Amino acid sequence: MKRVVLVFLCLLILCSAFSAVAEDVTKVVALKGPTAMGMVQMMKQSKDGELTDPALQFEIAAAIDVVTPMLVKGEVDIAAVPANLASVLYNNTNGGVRVLAINTLGVLYIVESGNQVDSVESLRGKTIYASGKGATPEYALNYILSQNGIDPEKDVTIEWKSEHAECLAALMNDANGIAMLPQPFVTTAMTKAENIRVALDLTEEWEKLQKDPENRSAMLTGVVVARTEYVEQHPEQVRAFLDQYAASVDFVNEHVEEAAELIGEFEIVPAAVAVKAIPACNIVCIRNQEMQQKLSGYLAVLMEQNPKAVGGQLPAEDFYFVE
Repeated sequence: MKRVVLVFLCLLILCSAFSAVAEDVTKVVALKGPTAMGMVQMMKQSKDGELTDPALQFEIAAAIDVVTPMLVKGEVDIAAVPANLASVLYNNTNGGVRVLAINTLGVLYIVESGNQVDSVESLRGKTIYASGKGATPEYALNYILSQNGIDPEKDVTIEWKSEHAECLAALMNDANGIAMLPQPFVTTAMTKAENIRVALDLTEEWEKLQKDPENRSAMLTGVVVARTEYVEQHPEQVRAFLDQYAASVDFVNEHVEEAAELIGEFEIVPAAVAVKAIPACNIVCIRNQEMQQKLSGYLAVLMEQNPKAVGGQLPAEDFYFVE
């Protein structure tokens, strides 16, 4: 009888230990593409058991529809999401998420299979293949066009496609085609056809419009958010995560070939595409006041165009995790 009790107690202690370990694991999810690329060194270190403070468990999702409910239900602690979605989630969950860092600046480019475009003005009267209507790509394109005196509804024809792959196909089939594409689709297009070239970097065009230093914004693609409850309960782990993430971003940008192999290994995008795309993906880790300035300005631009893009209103100060 004593032996049975002893075995039972040992099992109870083991279960408690496993439970404690599970509770100490920080669950992270990111979308396939540039928003996940900056995490690959962390993912490799986590896989090899080198990250313990905090211990991280990564998941790569194919679509944002998968990520949103995971955050809302508390199934993940940290997520890399589109910049405007962070604001939508904050508003729809009564402040249930906080933004930790900007992880990707603009990845949108105007590409063409001809040689017609050398400025935003040269888009006037042209047809542009694009996807992302009702989302960040549309708002970004409209902002850049309108700020350069081009009416998006009257002065250009934007042919909206359901997905980026459709835009790529339309571009490939049009001898003089013009398209707005994100990385790594730009790199994919250029590897499939030698005549396709980058005509405009929309991040650079956005920057040209930022003349007021008091209200500067940046063209953004992705941010890292965390559940507010997690941030409040584990502030030191959040800071440790951000330090590790910043180091991972530096690794990706400074060791492109090695990072590309990891990106392929984790099936984010093929390594052959990643090695060419990384320099144009604007992968960053911008934190604190600079993050708040750039993101708040960006969200204000979207708010002006369509309040639904940010969840109906701009988020309050507590949205931004500033150390």
